[in-house]
Amino acid sequence: MSETVVDARGLRCPLPVIRLAAAAKGLPAGTELTVLSTDPAARFDVPAWCRMRGHEHVATVEHAAEPGDEAGGWAVTVRLH
Repeated sequence: MSETVVDARGLRCPLPVIRLAAAAKGLPAGTELTVLSTDPAARFDVPAWCRMRGHEHVATVEHAAEPGDEAGGWAVTVRLH
């Protein structure tokens, strides 16, 4: 099983999901993708995308802001089916 990271930090809705969909296109079942996002809507939009497309929402992890970062964010992981 391989993993892909989609860096959508700094992008607002709907761009994190659009980037996720573009990255997922053509990848085999079982691939995990993790979307990094600073947009709070992504923690809801990515799982909704999974439900609509028949994929699995694996986890959502919140990350606090770190020195040098202006905002925290979320890492949302999905598994393609």
